[in-house]
Order: sequence, then C-alpha cells, then structure tokens
Amino acid sequence: MPARTTSIAVLGIGNCLLTDDGAGIHTLERFVQVNTNEEILCLDGGTVGLALLDRLSDLDGLVALDAMKLGFRPGTITVLEGEAMDNYLRNQHGSVHEVGLSDLMDALRLRGDLPEKRALIGIEPENMDWGTEPTAAVAAALPEAAEHADALVRRWRTGPRPETCQ
Repeated sequence: MPARTTSIAVLGIGNCLLTDDGAGIHTLERFVQVNTNEEILCLDGGTVGLALLDRLSDLDGLVALDAMKLGFRPGTITVLEGEAMDNYLRNQHGSVHEVGLSDLMDALRLRGDLPEKRALIGIEPENMDWGTEPTAAVAAALPEAAEHADALVRRWRTGPRPETCQ
C-alpha cells in the first residue's frame, strides 16, 4: 500500500471589495506566487461558509489567512497555531469573518475532521471601506504573511516522520 501524502490547504478569507478586508485573499495570491508545491490546495474562501466543509475535510493541515482586528499597528502580522488559533476563534476577537471560520472549524471538529496542524495568519487592517486595493500598510505586509504561510507548509510537510513499527 503506497504511503498517503500529506494534504494541506491554504485558505484565503476576505472581501476584496472592502480594502483591507481582502487581506487574506491578497495574501493567498502572494502565497500562490511563492509556493512551488502543486500538492497544496489553495482556496479562495471569500467570506467563509459551511459550503467549504467538504473541501476542508480529511486534511493534515490548514492555514487560514485573514484580516484580524487586534488593536495593533496596521499591517501587523499575527500567527496563531493549533490551540492558540482555537482559543482565538473561541473568544471571537477581531476578524469580521471569525464567526464563519469558527463555525467551520467547529463543524470540522464535530465530524472528526479538524486538522491536527492548523494555523491562522492575520494582518491588522487599517481601513475596511469600499475599495479593491489594500492600504499601503497592509499591502506592505502581504509578502511577509505569504512567507509565514509558506514556512508553515514547509515545516508541516518536512517535519519529523512517525517511527515505523517493527
């Protein structure tokens, strides 16, 4: 039986018609430019919904990209992994999409499909008004946020291998 390959998805969240609210989608676009692994599932999740449930089932890893209002300087990047991500979503802090992402993660958990490896990478927005381009502060943070996603994916794919049974 061939070994199963690690399945990882990178999910961009946001509305690209509301300036910095599209930070997750813009970061996903940058990630696609730097990521050379065709096995990574890249998804534009828009403003998130349970319609994504089947696409995100049976994954080893999930990286969600979004705008996150935490009160930091605009363009600040926050990376929350595993339990830190779960705690953030449970407390409903600052993403305008967190209810949708939180509901999606809860549904995955109830189905027994919550990825063991999961992370949320957020960029502090400056402006959420109408507009198709992010503000300068958020635009400047996009490459670094995409690099964080790429580093997580690489670490998850090349991390320690389980020991084989003898």
